[in-house]
Amino acid sequence: MDQIKKLQKYIDESSHIVFFGGAGVSTESGIPDFRSVDGLYNMKYEYPPETILSHSFLYSKPKEFYRFYNDKLIYPDARPNAAHYKLAELEKAGKLLAVVTQNIDGLHQAAGSRTVFELHGTLEDNYCIGCYKRYKRADLPQFEDFPRCSCGKMIRPDVVMYGEGLDDDVVDGAVDAIARADLLIIAGTSMSVYPAAGLVQYFRGKHMVIINKSSTAADSMCDLVINGSVGRVLSAIEVR
Repeated sequence: MDQIKKLQKYIDESSHIVFFGGAGVSTESGIPDFRSVDGLYNMKYEYPPETILSHSFLYSKPKEFYRFYNDKLIYPDARPNAAHYKLAELEKAGKLLAVVTQNIDGLHQAAGSRTVFELHGTLEDNYCIGCYKRYKRADLPQFEDFPRCSCGKMIRPDVVMYGEGLDDDVVDGAVDAIARADLLIIAGTSMSVYPAAGLVQYFRGKHMVIINKSSTAADSMCDLVINGSVGRVLSAIEVR
């Protein structure tokens, strides 16, 4: 059976689908991933991106962090792509239970998805490290070095940095959704980032599918492996 037809059959037969996605979901929106040849981790900076994106670096060198933030993390012109819109359509039709994402770009919500578990947080939300006042990214004060709250302390993005743990409530919600799913679609991820990748072990449903341009550590676990563009594959699916 053709791979797309097989995926369509799985989706038609399912009513509690969970989508588990990574950076490859947003590359078609013009946001680079981390680990490909052209990804952030293969670009040259004064400090390695893994160091810049750490808790200790943010607090010790906030000016350098925000220089990287403005240059490589913020893509104001990025818009949802076919994958984001198809997932929102599946949710609206009552077939998709939740999106679990490793991305921090907020594009799932921009496309209309409502139940989204952002494992690594989101750049859209920010907070003061002193008084914990919340700020949307669009409302951040203008800054030359780093944004400061009215109390004088630094404002930081509400994302999970290296050296920080995942939010317990988000993880619990994601685990619950995955455990209740009858179909788990994994897409745009190498399945090499833990603890996020470990959440798929809670799946007890009927079929597990992976859509990714290259092979992944989870291929052997799946009933269907599609090597290709996430947006192109999902746009071929009919919601019925």
